[in-house]
Amino acid sequence: MKNRIPNTVPSFLFTAAMVAAWCTLGLARADVRIDGTFASHMVLQREKPIAVQGSAARNEEVTVEFAGQKKTAKADAKGKWQVALDPLEASKEPRIMVVRGASGAPIQFEDVLVGEVWLGAGQSNWFFTYESQAKDSAARGEKDEVLAAIVNVQHPLLRLNYGRNIWVAATDPDTNKKYSALMLAFGVALQKELDVPVGLRPPTWGNSRPGSIASKTAYEADPGYSKELARVKKETAAKHEAALKAWEEACRQARAENKPEPAKPAAHPEPGSGGFGGSSVPDAFRGLLYDHGEEGTGIVGIDRPTAWAAMNRILRKEWGQPDFPFLYVQKPVGGGCAWDPKDPVTSFASPFAPLPKTMPDNARGTYNIDREEYPRLIKEPGMFMVTSSDLGGSTHPTCKSGYGARAARVALGAVYGRKIEIYGPTYKSHTIEGSKVRVQFTHVGQGLAFRHGDKLQGFALAGDDRVFHWADAMIDGDTVVVLSPQVSKPVAVRYAWAGSPAWANLFNKDGLPALSFRTDNWDK
Repeated sequence: MKNRIPNTVPSFLFTAAMVAAWCTLGLARADVRIDGTFASHMVLQREKPIAVQGSAARNEEVTVEFAGQKKTAKADAKGKWQVALDPLEASKEPRIMVVRGASGAPIQFEDVLVGEVWLGAGQSNWFFTYESQAKDSAARGEKDEVLAAIVNVQHPLLRLNYGRNIWVAATDPDTNKKYSALMLAFGVALQKELDVPVGLRPPTWGNSRPGSIASKTAYEADPGYSKELARVKKETAAKHEAALKAWEEACRQARAENKPEPAKPAAHPEPGSGGFGGSSVPDAFRGLLYDHGEEGTGIVGIDRPTAWAAMNRILRKEWGQPDFPFLYVQKPVGGGCAWDPKDPVTSFASPFAPLPKTMPDNARGTYNIDREEYPRLIKEPGMFMVTSSDLGGSTHPTCKSGYGARAARVALGAVYGRKIEIYGPTYKSHTIEGSKVRVQFTHVGQGLAFRHGDKLQGFALAGDDRVFHWADAMIDGDTVVVLSPQVSKPVAVRYAWAGSPAWANLFNKDGLPALSFRTDNWDK
């Protein structure tokens, strides 16, 4: 099968509004209209009821036929109707869905498959197509050869949605190269492993920041969000009050010395304010792959973990899917070495580096604080992180195929029950044993291991003076014992705590890198 998006659609980035108008004109010939993303070549989500809804004349009877099912509904006083198809098993068989009203021509959707449907959303890295990524990477002298191969191969059981009512089979390079490179690579890897049709759909909103995805009312009704907002408001008010008192004292001092008074401190932006929005309820789907980027939340005073967790809970409630999995890409990306630099997934990782003679300067910027935020969300039910420290750096990393493959691995393990590890060693707890610190890990998989070099490295210890020193580290079962001759009474331990820790070499034997961590909060 070979189908293409219309020539008038130059890129997946700008299709949504154009497609909606185009399809509305097409459906205007029929009295019955269909809402959602229903179209020929689509994939329906298996094992879930499929709501088919739309508009018709008042009290008009509408019938939907598909896969041996025949469902009928009557339009209400406003012309709205809905039927629910019973859950379907996965099927590679191209079938026809027919929607009939009492008058007018029936609507037919051809080549309809049943399998797994995933939504995607994000910022620039999510929106990068093969075309745009190739141009960006070429400037660095890089090329994602695996992605190039993916684009140029036919994938008849992978279907791509270009907004509203256009679905195409991923069988044409001209079509493939215009789609989100991350989603395309994810879908290809997932379809290959599951051996069922896979459908990919772009977001139902225009901006990926949490504030734009749900309403202010919905956020403030979320208990976790409202608790954090109250704390931030109290803290902000206290800081402003302290600033005013300091200003008043400075003014008194200035008047006493016959000097100009300093400017009055400006009020802080109101915590919780921002550009809020909303999203439409999508058709049935399995999960969401979210690559937000490194922007803020769009909500004043609210950090990413708080906003994302609340957004996840809100969407689950509003969309009527209380347990859909939320996969998100770890940021900032790259900076670490890989278990196997020859593996296509991690071929753009930073090369292993010797341990720096001096401790990294972690006081500048928020790089590590940002990286620290993302693993916090793993604790949220149904949220799973796509680890990226070994997938290559830069703001727009070249290896989109690696990101897609890693995301598929997370989905297979977290969503589809495959017995595979989805994370590298993750800090669980630590105990101080005299001059040593023993660190316990989860996600040890087949066991802890170090890679490259002749010893495990990347750990640092500090005592009450809060000065960190490089430490020796030894694997002991599922734990790591850390000690330093310069720290006789350790109180804090860090691992890979730097912007580009290519010298940190702890992995599990499944080939996944340990997540950076710290047991202190001294930089906050």
